[in-house]
Amino acid sequence: MSAALEVVLGGVLLVLGRKLFWLFVAGVGFAVGMFVTPLLLPDAPQGVTLAAAIALAVLGAVLAITMQKIAIGLVGFIAGGLIALWLLRALGLDLGSIQWLIFIGGGILGALLLATLFDWGLILLSSLVGANLLVSGVGGLISLPENLLPIIFLAVFGLGVLIQARMLKR
Repeated sequence: MSAALEVVLGGVLLVLGRKLFWLFVAGVGFAVGMFVTPLLLPDAPQGVTLAAAIALAVLGAVLAITMQKIAIGLVGFIAGGLIALWLLRALGLDLGSIQWLIFIGGGILGALLLATLFDWGLILLSSLVGANLLVSGVGGLISLPENLLPIIFLAVFGLGVLIQARMLKR
């Protein structure tokens, strides 16, 4: 169930992340829930992880609609931090307790990117989060060779950037 939801949400973020800011924030909330819940509650059933992810997605959407400026900084920080951690995992690096410094550094870069270059920051971050959710979800539905995952991720990310950039020009 959650893999299919990841695929759908990832695909929508790839194409409409900039246009639907509130959905991007909800998508980041969902990704946080899927990433953090197993770390905090390792023995929790999949349903608890999914419920936490959906709750954070709803909270993110409400925050984006009611307090857009705060949401921009917060989601930029969280998305940047998550992307930094995902890159560490993709590269096979395990930095143990220093991971939080990487998260904070990525978070600061993400917040600055989104605040300074809002449209392009939103396109890049929503494409990164969308590509990660989509590839993760597809990987949960079908078996993909590990060595192809970075290539698939980059191709999907690039496609998301291209689609959203073309929509920006219109």
